Amino acid sequence: MEYTLKTHPAADIFPMLSHDELLDLAESIKAEGQHHPIVLDADGAVLDGRNRLAACKLAGVDPRFTTYTGNDPLAEVLSGNLYRRHTSKGQQAMITIMVCSLSGHSLREQAKLHGLSRSRLSAANVVFKHSRHLAEQVRTGEVGLDTAYRTALEDKARTAALQEAYDRLREHAPDLAEQIAEGVLTLDDAISTLDERQEEGRLQHHVRDADAIRLADGDTAPSLAQLVEQGDLTWRQAHQRAEEFLAQRQDAIHRARQALQLIAETWATVQDLAARLDTPYARDILDGLTPEARSLAQSLTTLV
Repeated sequence: MEYTLKTHPAADIFPMLSHDELLDLAESIKAEGQHHPIVLDADGAVLDGRNRLAACKLAGVDPRFTTYTGNDPLAEVLSGNLYRRHTSKGQQAMITIMVCSLSGHSLREQAKLHGLSRSRLSAANVVFKHSRHLAEQVRTGEVGLDTAYRTALEDKARTAALQEAYDRLREHAPDLAEQIAEGVLTLDDAISTLDERQEEGRLQHHVRDADAIRLADGDTAPSLAQLVEQGDLTWRQAHQRAEEFLAQRQDAIHRARQALQLIAETWATVQDLAARLDTPYARDILDGLTPEARSLAQSLTTLV
């Protein structure tokens, strides 16, 4: 008799036996009979027994069926499949994640009910969410869960970085984000353009700040920003000149402070000279100075 039955989506997650294993099962059923019935749900879908059904077909034996009458087909699928096969702990964790994704059952409850490791379930969940192709390979046993988990973490980090970059574009350059959506720009090209824009904006801000200081200091030369707008300079060149101006200004301030500090430290000498300005002592001091120094001394003594 030919049987064509649909499989419950949760049961379909469990990998089928290999062809050689099915042949062995078929020989066993042919020789000893079918030990366990194939479990169907109320709609006639296979909950447990896909391999037995395939083996019966190979053996030419009419399969025996039973109908599940409970209210939790997921529990039936897991109990009938999860530990009966030679599946690794990683496969069991991944299969449970996949089954729960279809059924909405709590992972915590399934971990407790079936004695599953919470850490393995957590790792399987990361793989399932961030590297679906690897999740399938873990399910079938092609890739170990630990290996897949390490790769999935890298995929997750890359995805997060891409999302962060795209969010940055939407916030600071929605026009570029729109061009990505339209396929005009790649994300890398859009980020490079945004970086260039923001760098130029930073240069402009710095140059205009330097121009404001120059103007406040009494400099009447054309502003650097004006030279850029006239096409005489680029913003990068203007930024370099602004840096040079600020460095020179700071150096001049430093030297002026040093000079004034020196005057402050010798102010007592000026006061003494002013008090005895008409004495031979004062004349001897002034006569020994250069004309510039003598003029400065005379100016300073008038301030005392």
